[in-house]
Amino acid sequence: MNDTSSHEKRQPLHTRQVSCTGYLREDGLIDIEGRLLDTKTHDYQSLERMIRAGQPCHLMHLLMTVGLDFVIREVKAVTEAAPMSRCGRITPAYESLVGVKVGPGFTRRVAQLLGGTRGCTHLTELLGPMATTLYQTAYGLRRQAELERASRDPAFEPARPFVIGACHTYHPEGEAAQRLDQRWQEENRIASATREE
Repeated sequence: MNDTSSHEKRQPLHTRQVSCTGYLREDGLIDIEGRLLDTKTHDYQSLERMIRAGQPCHLMHLLMTVGLDFVIREVKAVTEAAPMSRCGRITPAYESLVGVKVGPGFTRRVAQLLGGTRGCTHLTELLGPMATTLYQTAYGLRRQAELERASRDPAFEPARPFVIGACHTYHPEGEAAQRLDQRWQEENRIASATREE
């Protein structure tokens, strides 16, 4: 591994794999697919069944369809494997996310709609990395849409890069933030000049 590995002798017991992929659809919407897989290195007896070593004790999927405005248009949840047969019955509850905007307050809204017995712990946890995957997927698409609008609409003022102030690297006073802001302003200037031609 890397320098975070323990130097102690140890035995693996459980692995959780979370993967998220973003797709641009032909209709301009964005699909974010999330997958959570839990496996154990030993047999595990749930209340209902024996789960053999290496078999999924959890295998769950979420599909979230979102516009460039980050408003959720559709959600589909699937539980392929779980320790209890009733686990998959909660998946329709995730449709309650339709109309919710991914952004500030998203985690709080998810907790209101799906926290505790209103949802599945694992599907709800998957929404966090799916939200950040949406940002990574849509970053360039949103910027391109802003520049296109700026080239047509003299009253439109593109927003400041959202990453400025979001972490230590992009501290508003730091070099990375200043360089990004300069590039942003140059792109905005070119878009405005295109409009004036």
